[in-house]
Amino acid sequence: MLDFLPYLLTAAIYTTVAALYWRRTAIATPWSQTAVCTALAIHGWLLYRSLFVAGGMNLGLANALSAIFWLTALIYWIANLRHDLHRLQAFVLPPAALFVLLQWALPESHVLTYAGEPLFRLHLAIAFAAYSLFTFAALHALLMAAAERALHRKPSLIRLPDFPPLISMENLLFQIITAGFLLLTLTLASGVLFSEQLFHKAFQFNHKTVFAFISWLIFAALLFGRWKHGWRGRTAIRWTLSGFGVLLLAYVGSKFVLEFILHR
Repeated sequence: MLDFLPYLLTAAIYTTVAALYWRRTAIATPWSQTAVCTALAIHGWLLYRSLFVAGGMNLGLANALSAIFWLTALIYWIANLRHDLHRLQAFVLPPAALFVLLQWALPESHVLTYAGEPLFRLHLAIAFAAYSLFTFAALHALLMAAAERALHRKPSLIRLPDFPPLISMENLLFQIITAGFLLLTLTLASGVLFSEQLFHKAFQFNHKTVFAFISWLIFAALLFGRWKHGWRGRTAIRWTLSGFGVLLLAYVGSKFVLEFILHR
């Protein structure tokens, strides 16, 4: 039972900081930054203890999701040091709280014995960074959608105290997507190299690869549309969420099927 307390404390901090903003309670930025930093430190320690096990790396679905949302929250915390992004805490922190609890509730073992390979570690680090950036972009796109509905006084399930200017939110969204797209490109390229080294196949044609490539095409089209046609607003939001949804199917969907349905 005592083992559950660090997970509960981490989730409680994430949830409290987010709830204070949802409830329109004014909180000092240094206080919220310190609180989130504390939760990130505990969350990171829990991940390290759970991921790195004897014989390899335990990369089960719960651990993977917890790691992705830990990185997403870390990206938010770092970005908030330079930009006024405290509104995003209402979107970023609740799922981080959920998945740190899921990490404790579903301690399935999926040990990768080849996790010590340097190329695989590089591939995994780039992939997790890419997934986390696109997760951050998707949550930011939801904030933009809520801001746009509030601007036009349309009814919305999401009601926040205030919103930053849409133009600044839009510029930040495309900065995140550009960085995520570059990392996703490197993920696909390093995946080919790693596959050739480990499985002696330069390309494995499976649903994970197909969905990842489709997601890459969606984000490539979005960036091209932004550069060539000035796409913005709802168009940018829809393409962002579509690309993220396909990327979610590529990784999370495949791991869920393998671990919980096929039990591999």
